[in-house]
Amino acid sequence: MCKRVLIFLKESMKRLLNYFSKFEILLWGSSLLLICISFIIFDRRNYLSLIASIIGITSLIFSAKGNPIGQMLMIIFSLLYGIISYSFSYYGEMITYLGMTLPMAIIALISWLKNPYKGKKLEVKINSLNKKEYIFMSGLTLIVTIIFYFILEAFNTTNIIPSTISVTTSFIAVYLTFRRSPYFALAYATNDIVLIILWILASIENHTYIPVVFCFIAFLFNDLYGFINWQKMKEKQME
Repeated sequence: MCKRVLIFLKESMKRLLNYFSKFEILLWGSSLLLICISFIIFDRRNYLSLIASIIGITSLIFSAKGNPIGQMLMIIFSLLYGIISYSFSYYGEMITYLGMTLPMAIIALISWLKNPYKGKKLEVKINSLNKKEYIFMSGLTLIVTIIFYFILEAFNTTNIIPSTISVTTSFIAVYLTFRRSPYFALAYATNDIVLIILWILASIENHTYIPVVFCFIAFLFNDLYGFINWQKMKEKQME
């Protein structure tokens, strides 16, 4: 029995290594290393944050390939990140991820599963949005931002301005993810920058949040790669 399990794990690992390019494995591995080192140096206690970071960074490398597994992992990450945000009274982040990113990740997962590229379950068919939809998205984003600002204000949210900006960038990102646009990764990269600022502010008061800063620095590089790779995928799919 143990031998069969080992053979299965070995074959699965081989398929996984063949699925990702050498650069993608290097990007994922170096991101994990950065997250783990920052955890060992600055934290060593908040294992929930470590687990969330590992799941989050893994979701991004799958999403960069247009693989629905990325959205499955994002659902788990959103739940864990919401709990972490609550611990520092970042209610904007908590509400955004639990009330918006998580349900939208579920919707995106369904959309990606329903739209495989040429029947390939591990690659989503990339979509192009027209000007009318971008205008619609912009109007919807404005409404969501205004509503969330007053909700965050009512909760006495810490650092309300960057928290509100995070809501705006997060909504754009989840909308574009659902619509299968390559620009979802660019929107997430913008959101990463906002979150890096937010968690630096949190780290000034409590250094145990420093690993979260490094987590989103790693996210930033992975999201930028995701955008680049989706553009390449789009070109191949259009051929």
